[in-house]
Amino acid sequence: MRQTEKESFEDFIKSFFYGSRSDLSFKFISDFSEDQASDFLVGLFKTLVDAVDDDDLAQVKQRIMEGQALSYGGGHLKGFTYEDGPFTPMEKPLAEARLSLLTSSGHFVDGDDPEPLGAKNMTQAQAESRIMEFIKEAPKLSVIPVDTPADRLRVRHGGYDTRGALKDPNAAFPLKRLKEIQAKGGFKALTPNAYSFVGACAQTRLLKETLPEWTADMKAAAPDAVVLVPV
Repeated sequence: MRQTEKESFEDFIKSFFYGSRSDLSFKFISDFSEDQASDFLVGLFKTLVDAVDDDDLAQVKQRIMEGQALSYGGGHLKGFTYEDGPFTPMEKPLAEARLSLLTSSGHFVDGDDPEPLGAKNMTQAQAESRIMEFIKEAPKLSVIPVDTPADRLRVRHGGYDTRGALKDPNAAFPLKRLKEIQAKGGFKALTPNAYSFVGACAQTRLLKETLPEWTADMKAAAPDAVVLVPV
């Protein structure tokens, strides 16, 4: 993107978080101090050169993961960190359990678009550009029959890079992996439906308004436990 004015390094860092350079794979940079961001970027460039010389991209992945750990482990999500929570022990062995799947990945079935923000056929780019609207809205739950073919799954989410989920839905919506585990006797059965929503939403409204309603609907399917996949 061509900049019309000289940009500060701080503005550059912040632009990775839902900004003009919103490569959502690197939005964690926006939580760094200027010194941390400088150290990370310099280290990343060095690692890229080493990776080319060594013909080994694994070190690039490792460097990015270290940056994510530094950022997300820094407590910037303090408002959504809970010291205590209800503990509900399983009432039966996992091998005898019936499971449900709930993800915040933004998956839905082709032909059953939740139409976020009232928009029809919203693209991923449009979702990213409207992310600040998403986080003020209550989320919509997509009900996904567990027999849905992978080629009918769609994904849209303004809060993360969906390219990996497009290549392999199981990266964020591991329905196939659960079926494989079930086939090996890891658990007894899946509920008829799995569920997904866009996690970039109004968190208070999610907790107080929509989640209780979703919970009631999910309980009707009588799962013994729910597999939660936050994205």
